[in-house]
Amino acid sequence: MIPYKLTRSIDLKIDKQTCWDFFSSPQNLKKITPDYMGFDIVEGGDCKMFQGQIIAYKVSPLLGIKSDWVTEITHVKDFDFFVDEQRFGPYKFWHHKHFFTEITGGMRCIDEIHYLPPFNLLAPVLNSLIIRKKLNEIFDYRTEILKKTFGELV
Repeated sequence: MIPYKLTRSIDLKIDKQTCWDFFSSPQNLKKITPDYMGFDIVEGGDCKMFQGQIIAYKVSPLLGIKSDWVTEITHVKDFDFFVDEQRFGPYKFWHHKHFFTEITGGMRCIDEIHYLPPFNLLAPVLNSLIIRKKLNEIFDYRTEILKKTFGELV
């Protein structure tokens, strides 16, 4: 099965250092995740991100049911990008690239996610009815918080 892809981009009024400091701190994930997700870092998120870092979370993606999610930071190029991959969690496959590019007046932040829902035979239905909508909702929330925090370039 070919993974689904979601790409989101936002241009923020933020300098390169502030951008990197914010996004490379796992603790800031909670700030840009909707409260109803019940997102909590359980282990591994108490320091600045580094390649090989394992971060364990508790999250409630659907119906308030708590789920364990473990990701590994597989690639880091300071100030430019990092990649997190699910090692254990709600998806069959999760590969999330974060890119940061200087632009006039700020930074362009791009999220590119490749994912596969669980349950092979039901994956297309789950994705179209629930998962894709939920991911868009989460990233819409993230966009609003980032705009309020840093300001958006128009």
